[in-house]
Amino acid sequence: MSSRTEMAKSKIYVGLEVGTSKTCMVVGEVKADSSVKILGVGETKSVGVRKGEISDMANVRTCVREALLEAEDVCDVDIRSVFLSVTGSHITGVNNRGTFRLPDEDQEITTEHVEEAKEIARDIAIPSDNVYLHNIVRQYWIDGNEQASNPIGLLGRTLEADFHIVHGVKNRIQNSIKCAREIPLDVDDVVFAPIASAQIALNRQDKEAGALVIDIGGGTTDYVLYLNGAVAASGCIPVGGDHVTNDIHLVTQMPLSKAEKVKCTEGDASGDPARSVGTVTIPDDKGFPELEIKRQLLNDIIRGRLEETLRLVKQKLPDGSLEKVGTGVFLTGGSSLMRGFGELANDVFHLPIYRPEQPEVSGIHEYFRDPQYSTAVGLIRYAQLMDEDSPKEKAGVLGKLVKAVWPF
Repeated sequence: MSSRTEMAKSKIYVGLEVGTSKTCMVVGEVKADSSVKILGVGETKSVGVRKGEISDMANVRTCVREALLEAEDVCDVDIRSVFLSVTGSHITGVNNRGTFRLPDEDQEITTEHVEEAKEIARDIAIPSDNVYLHNIVRQYWIDGNEQASNPIGLLGRTLEADFHIVHGVKNRIQNSIKCAREIPLDVDDVVFAPIASAQIALNRQDKEAGALVIDIGGGTTDYVLYLNGAVAASGCIPVGGDHVTNDIHLVTQMPLSKAEKVKCTEGDASGDPARSVGTVTIPDDKGFPELEIKRQLLNDIIRGRLEETLRLVKQKLPDGSLEKVGTGVFLTGGSSLMRGFGELANDVFHLPIYRPEQPEVSGIHEYFRDPQYSTAVGLIRYAQLMDEDSPKEKAGVLGKLVKAVWPF
């Protein structure tokens, strides 16, 4: 069964995330009433992925195959195609406005006029090695006045379309598609990871009021900013939880495995002095002496790296945009579980901090509500929304994109 197969008026979608820390395949069923049920998940530890990008094709292919077999076994579904998330610091989001002046004989805006404005807005210069991932309409303007809704049927002389355009290096995106194709799996669409995460982290009201989603994983920190219901900024920083672990390793000289464990079980990023008293003892299971580290040092290492990461995200956002965020900051991704991370984020952004849940998605085991699965589950919601929004038109666009990136 493919990821878009109809089943008694329901559809099955499959999301594939190949992350730095884990490779995850989620199978979801969208029912006739638009409710979503997660049928199951296949997951394995990633090998051959660095900072969100494939560095060893053979190892990653093995990981994807293991996740596929587990997902098929759990769900009793024959998976043939997937919605694939991609990330990496090479992926960039930019805004652009296209202006179209209606012919003198026309006064009413038609579908053709809207398409003309869209084409002009999408026509931006990107590096020759890059390919488009998303062209997302933000809003329309008629004769200089903002019109957030559909402008078709309104009277005007000049129509402007604001777009958020996401593009990245073709070969790097190509590697992810190639990996899936060699399983073999068809790729229904390629989705920038934070765009997928936002579909499960935010509801429509959050997007309208303004919200920032930060998805911090093992090797990358992805972000997407919504203002007035539309994407205002998105991007990726090649820093994540693994860098915190490595910092602990470099400062204390403890093995990486122990650094990861002490980070998760004892660390705190809040900066609260009361949580940095005393020492942490790390037992050794191979007969060597126990390791000790001052809790203040451990927490300073953790907070230093995570604060730097959040400030890098803040620097990437458009000037003045945080003042328009009415909801707050939503933290997701596995590394967002770090104790005290919410307090740290509040110190950096001075906004309410949330950890999103998935109240409208059923069938998820308790462990699966973990924020590290936001992207994978978000792919299912993204697939649903794309199919509901002019499926025939979208299918043609997606087909062209995938063929452009991986034409074989």
